[in-house]
Formats: sequence, C-alpha cells, structure tokens
Amino acid sequence: MKKGVLLVNLGTPETPTTPAVRAYLSRFLADSRVIDLPRAVWLPILHGMILPTRPHRSAALYRKIWTKQGSPLLLYTQKQTQQLQALLPDQVVRYAMCYSAPTVATVLKEMQALKVTDLTVIPLYPQYSSTTVGSVFDQVAAYYMQAAAQPQLHFVSSFYQEPRYIQALANQIKRALRQANYDQIVFSYHGIPQKYADNGDPYPQQCTATTQQVMALVGEVPYIQSYQSKFGPSQWLRPATAQVLQNLPQQGAKRVLVITPGFVADCLETLQEIDHENREYFRQSGGRLFTYLHPFNGSATFTQVLAALAQR
Repeated sequence: MKKGVLLVNLGTPETPTTPAVRAYLSRFLADSRVIDLPRAVWLPILHGMILPTRPHRSAALYRKIWTKQGSPLLLYTQKQTQQLQALLPDQVVRYAMCYSAPTVATVLKEMQALKVTDLTVIPLYPQYSSTTVGSVFDQVAAYYMQAAAQPQLHFVSSFYQEPRYIQALANQIKRALRQANYDQIVFSYHGIPQKYADNGDPYPQQCTATTQQVMALVGEVPYIQSYQSKFGPSQWLRPATAQVLQNLPQQGAKRVLVITPGFVADCLETLQEIDHENREYFRQSGGRLFTYLHPFNGSATFTQVLAALAQR
C-alpha cells in the first residue's frame, strides 16, 4: 500500500496583475459553493458587473502584499508541503489549489500515476464551511467520479478541535501577552453569509468552539470574536471585524491583540485587510497598540499538526 497526503488551499492569482486576478476571480466566484445564487441570476452579474471592475482594484491590493518570490499564500503552502514531506518520508505529499494551479484534478492525476492507493486529503481550513471545505470535497469527488479506480480515501473535514492546533494558537497568544499588556484579544474569522449558517453550515459554531478552547488555555483575558471579508450586499456573520476595531477604542480598549485562527497562511485577507486596513481603522479611532499575530505560515509546529492529521 502506497500512502499519500494532499493539502488543499483556496488559491491565488499567478501574478498581481489585472488579467491574472480576473482569471482567478472568475473561477473562484463562479463556484456555486461560494456564491449560492441561481446561475442564471449570478453569472450575468459576475461577468457584467464584477469582473470588468473588481480585478483592477484587487490587483493593486495584491501588489502591496506580493513578495519577490511571489504570492505569500502559495509560498507558505509550498513550505508546509515540503516540511510535511520531510516528516512523512514514506508517503507522497503534495499540495493543490481550488481556484489556481496546481488544480485538485491535476494533482490527483499525479497521485494516480504514482500509484498512491491510500490518500488523505486535508483542506487547509481548520473550521468546516460549505464555502471552503465543501468545495474541496466537490472537486475530489468530481475527479473520482470519472476515474477508473479510487484509492482508500480519508477526508479531513475540519481540525478545529485538534489539540495541537488549539495549543499552538494558545501558545502564540501567551507569548504575546508576556511581551505587552492588552485590553482585548480580537479573534477574527473569515465571514460567510448569514443565510448559509441559517441553512445548517456549522462554521460559526466551530469558530466559537475554537475561540473558547483557546481561551480556556490562555486564561482570564477579555476577548471578542468577529468576522471579516464581507462580500456583496447580503447580511454576513456579525459582528464585523472592522466595526469592532473602530468601536473598541471608544469603549476604553486601546491596546489590542488580533489573531486570525481560520487562516493557516498569510494572504490578502490577513496582510492587507487585517494588518493594514483594520490596523488603520483602529488607529484612527484612537487605538494605541495594535499587534497582529500572523498565522502559522512556515511554523514547524503547524507541520506537526498536519502530520498528526495524516497519520490518524
């Protein structure tokens, strides 16, 4: 039996240019898991209103976070894959992206060519949502619907209760608390539309469980949970991170520690939205100290979490 592990993240534009961002967004926003509207209603809006204008604005933001080596999300996903391969030398470890190269189908084909007969798929989202993990499952299932043979398949739908993941987050916070005093810890998670949660998506409950388990290890420190990255006019999970960070200084909390436990690698939503935009909102509202705790990125601690999931 030959074992394999496939790590899957969202994806990234190939370059921080308008055409590349348009190509990426056209794949991402066309996914019915991401935008749950009738295709006859949504696709004309996407192609007629969003794709002609949004990619130009988004490309400018991507350029602010781009490194000399490329996309931060891609670089950290590659590093996580390399480190996991080193920990699991007898297994085939690869990564794929939902909406950019290498695609899930491409890498599953490679796994098949390498004669992997036992495959563990780990979406790099700690909390399950139909908009993220559900989409990974769809792509894996679609590939094997057309394949002549399937491996023994193990699908990790979430790891928000994985003890090593919780401990790693708590340790990050404890280290920061030893270095400075804070009035509030802000747990910011990527939002989803409220109607998805109303229809049974367990994401908000899993986010809350993450926060509570981490704080049980951290101790008695004031904290608040919020949601970021709202897209479109519909109601999303509340409270909104931007609003929370604007309100906190007026409520006397002028020193905040911000953590994003739903992200395992830095990307546009963390580096630009949290560490730049929201930092500025907080400062303009009278905040004095804003510390952003980066995701695990290339941390060996997180690689150990992935190894534990794979070996289980």
